[in-house]
Order: sequence, then structure tokens, then C-alpha cells
Amino acid sequence: MVATAVLAVVLKLAVSAPAATAVPWVVFSAHPEGTALQQLFRVQSNGEGLQQISRGASPATDPAFSPDGKRIVFVRLGKGIFSIGLDGTNEKRLTKNGRDSYPVWSPNGKQIAFLRPYKKQWTLFVMPSSGAKEHRLPLAPPGGRPAWTTDGKAILLPTAADVSRLDPRTGRITGRVDLQAELQSSTAAAVAPNGRSIAYIGRRPLTGPEDCGESPCPMFALYLASTARKKPLKIANGTGPATWLPDGRTVIYVTGGKLILTALPGGKSSSISMDEHLLAGDAPPAWQPR
Repeated sequence: MVATAVLAVVLKLAVSAPAATAVPWVVFSAHPEGTALQQLFRVQSNGEGLQQISRGASPATDPAFSPDGKRIVFVRLGKGIFSIGLDGTNEKRLTKNGRDSYPVWSPNGKQIAFLRPYKKQWTLFVMPSSGAKEHRLPLAPPGGRPAWTTDGKAILLPTAADVSRLDPRTGRITGRVDLQAELQSSTAAAVAPNGRSIAYIGRRPLTGPEDCGESPCPMFALYLASTARKKPLKIANGTGPATWLPDGRTVIYVTGGKLILTALPGGKSSSISMDEHLLAGDAPPAWQPR
């Protein structure tokens, strides 16, 4: 898992809002008023409607929307995978393994793919969206945060070498995409819906202060690698991991105490800032599909 980068927050927006009925929700993990246990919050993309939607004694993180935008699947650290209504009602436990991570719904809403340690490696599992009957895909390579293709016929899995296209029934590799990304951790990488781009956390050429022993501390940034570019493009310094919006052209991530949206490649950025709470930068926010 990527180390938590806790960032301070204020409620305001820098993007123009569509009509009220068309404003999507963003769900993210934050520390309520700076307290220790992070929980899930929601806010509209115009900065309105900020509300805490999960509570309890276990931290909540790794949110992802159902295809209809009505429920969120997420992780309670040390407890397993859960789902909850967008309004914070009807929370349901789906797994009991305390190290399950990065759940993501299939496009038809019938399955959830996620990672679970198996023989000391992050391994791909799939289960019905109602929970239980989770099973390991035996032919899948060890990898990072999974993503479904838009047609639901394959799972895209970032590995140390490439992005693998997998059969969602067995994990058999049916194709590979070489994006020439130097991943520090494949769990900090997000594959675009088309499978031809990846947003990932990578080491910056520059190093930080010399307080990490015999060498300067490493510093990191968010990068974009794609089949259309020969070299990775730096998106921003010192961020948490990103996730893609459904349009496949924009990413959202946490940095500088704000939720940042950046159009790729090299497009404009806009921000949603919070107040009182401390954003947790260890997992990407989730954008409601429309």
C-alpha cells in the first residue's frame, strides 16, 4: 500500500458547475476534523454537499462506485471489503480478510475485482457484488490496482513490467501493453479505461533533504505513461495516487490539501477544496459515473 500523505483541506471550488441535476459526486477518504480514523466523505464536483458517509471504529479507504452510481465499495482497514449507499445508509460487509484492497465493480455491476495477499504477493480475486464466494484467479500474475475494460470482457492489471489484459474468469493473460513506466508500486498505478494509458506514482529525478541515512530522501510525483508517448509526462509533484474519470481523459487525485482534476495529456487543472477535515492521500478519490 502507498504510504499515507495527509493533507489539510477548505470548502470551495474552482471549476464551473453544470446544472444541479447533472452534478456528479466525488467520494474520498479523509480524517474527520483531523481525527485519527479516516472515513469516507462525499462532495459534489461543484464543491457543495460535503457530508461524511461512513462511521465506525475501523478506518475506511479505497472507494469505488457501482456502475449506476448509487453505491460505493470500499475497504475497512483490518476488516475487509464493504459496500455502502451514496447517502451513507445500508452498509454491508462483503469479505472478512483484513488485507483485501482496491475493490472495483465490473461494468455490469455483477462482480467486484480486488487484491488479496497470496503467497506474499498481491493477487487478483473476483467475487459477486453481493459478497461471499470470492475466488482467486489462478492464472493471473501478481499485480496492482485492477481496472475493468469498459465492455467488462477483461480486467486490466498493472504489473512491474507492463499492463496485462486478463480473462476475468481465470486470470489468463490475453494481451499486454508496454507503457515503459517505472513503477515504484503497481498498487499506486491507475489504468485508463482504454488500457493505453496509466497514471502512476514514480520517483522524481531530484532528491530531498539528506536525512534518510547515507543518501538524500527520495521524492515522488504523479506521472502519465501511454502508448502515444515515448517518455512519461509528469502531472504533479507530491500527490497521492490518482484515478480516472469515466471519460478516460481526466484524472483526480489529492495534493496540497485539495482534490485536483487534471485533463490529460498536459491539460488544465481545477480543484475542489475542503474545510475542517484532513484529506487522506493513500487512496484515490472516486468519481460518480453518470
